[in-house]
Amino acid sequence: MQDANTDSGRLTVQVGNPIKERRIDKYLHGRFSNFSRVMLQEAIKAGGVKVNGKAVKPSFKISPGDKIELKLPEPPGKDILPEDIPLNIIYEDDDIIVLNKQPDMVVHPARSNTYGTLVNALAFYSDKLSSGLGEFRPGIVHRLDKNTTGVMVVTKNDIAQWKIAKQFEQRKTKKSYLAIVHGTPELTADRINAPLGVHPKIRVKYAVRPETGREAITFYEVIEAFRGFSLLEMTPKTGRTHQIRVHLSSIKHPIVADDMYGGKLVYPWQLADEAPALQEPVISRVALHAWTLEFNHPTTKKQVKFEAPLPQDMQNLLDMLRKYRKL
Repeated sequence: MQDANTDSGRLTVQVGNPIKERRIDKYLHGRFSNFSRVMLQEAIKAGGVKVNGKAVKPSFKISPGDKIELKLPEPPGKDILPEDIPLNIIYEDDDIIVLNKQPDMVVHPARSNTYGTLVNALAFYSDKLSSGLGEFRPGIVHRLDKNTTGVMVVTKNDIAQWKIAKQFEQRKTKKSYLAIVHGTPELTADRINAPLGVHPKIRVKYAVRPETGREAITFYEVIEAFRGFSLLEMTPKTGRTHQIRVHLSSIKHPIVADDMYGGKLVYPWQLADEAPALQEPVISRVALHAWTLEFNHPTTKKQVKFEAPLPQDMQNLLDMLRKYRKL
């Protein structure tokens, strides 16, 4: 399937030769798996999908060479409260917004978080956001944990969202993270290959599950080693929930301040090897930062790469390690 054009907000695709006598709703669900099959069927019934210029039914059988025009209906209205929350914009054009997410910010509203999210901030910042891939999460293509900082891409239209989401799904994007961890791995660079699934006893956690988990692969490299700590560059090849955090915990090097997975708070007096004192921790959230993100631009098709500078709290910790814990 190849993109033919994107005129008037429609995505035009051509059916490849291996495809024969397949229902169009199943075919589109296979190509755009971020959308539910039910939503695609409703779009077809509403006339949002045409084959060779003609509206079809969800049961229509496609053939090699067929041209499909796809335009999904607007998602059902839900109230998103626009909030004037500052955003750190790295880059912006007609298709995308690339930003450096701040700590302590949930990406999109949920039952327990209906305001103060990145989506609330985006709704205030821009009136041009994609629909959210069938869920009302306008602009959101991928997520970072609440306390993870760093680079994220947000889309302004559905075509851009389809194209970038497909790159994430097919593992064509390149991502790297920086993490400050307890201890230093024995190998200066290695691959962690450990399947992940929901924790057997604590539902909000994830764990290595060799028998039932989904494939999860993370590469790491030691960038800088200190006495008792190290700075790692992490390159995940899969995108499982809490993947980097669980993988580092599994090799006995949890991320600093990640209390869910064995990380501890670190205080200035500890780093300086001084007597215990009443002090605030150097960093009070998981010391994990999405450093770089690379993908093909949805319009130019050129590979683009964006980098988010290290946040101040992680930089402070790194500065103190360099001052007090150099090897």
